[in-house]
Amino acid sequence: MSRLKVALAQQEFVVGDIPGNTDKIISTARQALADDASLVIFPELTLTGYPPEDLLLRDSLETRIQIALDHICDQQLPLYLVVGYPSLDSGLLTNCAAVIYRGDIICEYNKQHLPNYQVFDEKRYFTPGEETVVVDIEGFKCALSICEDIWFDEPVAMAKQLGAEVILNINGSPFHINRDAERRARVTEVAETHELAICYVNHICGQDELVFDGGSMAADSTGLKHHSSAYQESLDYIYLNKSEQGVQIEQGDILAPRPMLEDVYQALILGLKAYVNRNGFNGVVLGLSGGIDSGFSLAVAVDALGADRVQAIMMPYAYTSKMSLDDAREQAKTLGIEYSELPIGSLYDAGIETLNPLFEGLAVDTTEQNLQARIRGLLLMAVSNKSGKMVLTTGNKSELAVGYATLYGDMCGGYNVLKDVPKTLVFQLAEYRNKISPVIPQRVIDRPPSAELAPDQKDEDSLPSYEVLDAIIEAYVEQDKSAEAIVSMGFNSEEVYRVVRLIDINEYKRRQAPEGVRITPRGFGRDRRYPITNGWKPGI
Repeated sequence: MSRLKVALAQQEFVVGDIPGNTDKIISTARQALADDASLVIFPELTLTGYPPEDLLLRDSLETRIQIALDHICDQQLPLYLVVGYPSLDSGLLTNCAAVIYRGDIICEYNKQHLPNYQVFDEKRYFTPGEETVVVDIEGFKCALSICEDIWFDEPVAMAKQLGAEVILNINGSPFHINRDAERRARVTEVAETHELAICYVNHICGQDELVFDGGSMAADSTGLKHHSSAYQESLDYIYLNKSEQGVQIEQGDILAPRPMLEDVYQALILGLKAYVNRNGFNGVVLGLSGGIDSGFSLAVAVDALGADRVQAIMMPYAYTSKMSLDDAREQAKTLGIEYSELPIGSLYDAGIETLNPLFEGLAVDTTEQNLQARIRGLLLMAVSNKSGKMVLTTGNKSELAVGYATLYGDMCGGYNVLKDVPKTLVFQLAEYRNKISPVIPQRVIDRPPSAELAPDQKDEDSLPSYEVLDAIIEAYVEQDKSAEAIVSMGFNSEEVYRVVRLIDINEYKRRQAPEGVRITPRGFGRDRRYPITNGWKPGI
């Protein structure tokens, strides 16, 4: 019986840092070699990181990739490496995977199925490959495969027809709710149906709005045999055994499926941590209002960065309740962060006095409320400039959907961990975090949500209940259902048409909103691209 030790290199590779990624490939390979592995499999587009986007259009790309490949080959490493990179051939760019052994590139494979949906835009850059590649690695017939290819039967069937016993599938598969379960099911199905062993390796990192959660795995005809940890780098080893019955994988460690709330919370932490650290900020500063959105965002920030890198500022005005002040102070003390209170009354009065000549004779409306929010944004940005900390905004997906947010006010900042988190899920996540350790005052979770920009104000005075609102948003934004179809689901027609209209007319706000972690199959960002100026109306 033949035996092959394989290293699944679930590592973080920084987009654009080709020299750094190259060094990491080499150091990881050396570690695997010291551990007696014969094959190391890296994630998709290892050299550039994923997704490189328009860096792929740089005219120096080919030269940089060649320098990196030459450096890897110069090491003459006596083990097989599966490495991903963009390859230019006859003027056409492909998403490529290569096998490198003892300084030679012994084969290259070009990705056949290029995803062009949700956050993916690969047809903008790449030309699809057409040829299946099967390579002998110490007596094991291995077919190369890249991410989307494993979701189609044709590439797998062709590999099997050409004698493949093992599929080496390298991935850049971003997180969304339930994605890990979908991957497990597909990899297991392919392995069992085609009687193949599959080694599946995924990225682990945060990249702008995307989070790559890892979850590398291995399966054979008898089912799932290994599943790596999520949200952290790992170099895990599996063993392929070949006998007359075919190739089987020795039973390894299998990480249990993660509960949804834990999964989302870890994604938020990883996304924020990567964004702040990679972009060189000293930490974050946020406005702590005493409400659930800022309170939960503060908990995520401390868990991601540590209390010493998080600053909170309460900016009370006449409508800020004593409860909000008390709760903000309590949470700041519990988490051990730097906390300040900057009343905005004098700034607001000065602003109104300055504007009075222009506002004379006009009724008070949301303009005055927005002025409060914009003064708070101004103060936060001043602290950010002086301290080097990034302003963390705290608006949730429900608010952003319907425009219940103030441009250059509470939308002011560099990143938003709640950007794709519906309000109803914010409540669930806050309860989940408090079960780990109580850091958010319970009455912050229990009290009716309010922006506290007007006397006795409640969110549901202006919006449907969040349970109804979030269901309509999910149907319209994530599922692309029409208003009529949503009404047919049993929702009040007046509420549906109002919410849909609010979503449509507030696209201009979302275009100016900061980046934020994507956790749903369709977030506001690269997922959803609607024109700001358009004449589309609900109804036929």
